[in-house]
Amino acid sequence: ATVQRKTITTLDGLKDAEGKLTPIQQAFWDEAGLQCAFCAPGMVLTATELLKINAEPTDDEIRTAMAGNLCRCTGYQSIVRAVRAAARVMKQLK
Repeated sequence: ATVQRKTITTLDGLKDAEGKLTPIQQAFWDEAGLQCAFCAPGMVLTATELLKINAEPTDDEIRTAMAGNLCRCTGYQSIVRAVRAAARVMKQLK
């Protein structure tokens, strides 16, 4: 795959200039959505993109979006809770 003339965002690229966590990152922290942190970048970046295109996803939509990320620690329920919590916060911030 080519990345010429493409924008690539990493997990560190999500923070603001002050280093503050995004609502999604904060929700993953608050909901214990990440345990060993191995899957953190993929989960948070996937959740970020999901909520850009679907501000109020269902649990099934969240699970489908996250299906490409393997997490052996959480059982995914805390990840689903984190995405739902982030969606609520982001809706309030609008």
